[in-house]
Amino acid sequence: MLFKNSRAIRDDYRSHLLAVLNIKTADESHAWLKSWSCMTSIATPRWHLPDLAKKLGVAALSVKDESKRSSLQSVEALGAPVGLVRLVMREFPGAEFTAQGLFSGAHADALKGFTVISATDGNHGLALAAGAKSLGCRCVILIHRSVSEERKVAIENFGAHVIRIDGSYSQSVQEIARMAERNAWHVVSDTSYEGYETTPRDVMQGYGAIAAELIASEGACPNAPSPYSHVVIQGGVGGLAAGVISYMTEYFGPRRPAFLIVEPERADCLYQSRLRSVDTQASGAADSLIDGLACRDVSPLAWRFLESTVDYFITIKNELAINAMRILAKGSARDIPVVSGESGAAGLAAVLAIAASADDRALAGFNRSSRILVINTEGATAPAHFTELVGCSPADVLAAQTCW
Repeated sequence: MLFKNSRAIRDDYRSHLLAVLNIKTADESHAWLKSWSCMTSIATPRWHLPDLAKKLGVAALSVKDESKRSSLQSVEALGAPVGLVRLVMREFPGAEFTAQGLFSGAHADALKGFTVISATDGNHGLALAAGAKSLGCRCVILIHRSVSEERKVAIENFGAHVIRIDGSYSQSVQEIARMAERNAWHVVSDTSYEGYETTPRDVMQGYGAIAAELIASEGACPNAPSPYSHVVIQGGVGGLAAGVISYMTEYFGPRRPAFLIVEPERADCLYQSRLRSVDTQASGAADSLIDGLACRDVSPLAWRFLESTVDYFITIKNELAINAMRILAKGSARDIPVVSGESGAAGLAAVLAIAASADDRALAGFNRSSRILVINTEGATAPAHFTELVGCSPADVLAAQTCW
């Protein structure tokens, strides 16, 4: 279901938002992350899919492939680790730690008694566990009942202590707050709540790297027209979207692209928040097959950036995401095969859904001049599950990609 946000504005980036998320800090975070051994030092690829664009009746369709960002194969590699580094620097103000020194493990002895904790649907917890291992601190991760055993084991392989609760993601967020207070641990979450905004801000700031690389690859100038007419971003609690949208809005100002957020039907907290004009819970149980977006509550901090900058909200069925995974994996004569998990393919699923409806095409402004960007936020972070859904293994797709 597609909803147009009548309250979206096109204006210069507002000063009260600039004080929270800004290009300067995002670029600093990006530079820090390049020193981490888990992270690629070059920009992730932006694949053009001309055959699919032609089929959909648009000028261009591009995929920013965050599965190539790191060995973790997800966009969360940009968020949790930089949030962790900034937290450690605040907690040890006189130590004069550097990001490069922290990521290299040079200060592991000083951090061996330092414990961080977070809740996750999978990828955020994996990224935090990997960051904690590199820094040399302890890590505790809470997962909810819907997170697969495959994702749990992946987090444990980085040395984190994983606890599964018989509840939802939102309940695990509440539980980590209690555990952190009881044990004097430190929360590293992409979800904000009352009294807890600094680290979620840092996590969101890390996602600005995606926008920075896109702008650099296009050679776009500040306040010039965006090279994209539409940018489609996954919802979740809103952190990724806020990080990318804030950067692009500051850079392009009133000439920014149209932003579209996609969520699963049963985890539509951002969609519902726009309908009700206040951050609110999802209409369903947030138990979607699309694990990485199975969030019931909006991050209030992220919502400050999204409520007046997101032009469209759309919800999708699980089947649409699975179909998009298969389309990306198959490729075509001119479209490179791409490995994408359920969350990663959600952006393309939204584009396919809109393109299939004449009314939605008109509402979203999809036409033969449209230049659409989607973000592949994850690769096969659960390989067995990917193989089951797509019908071939991630290795098969990567082999086809290499030969393409």
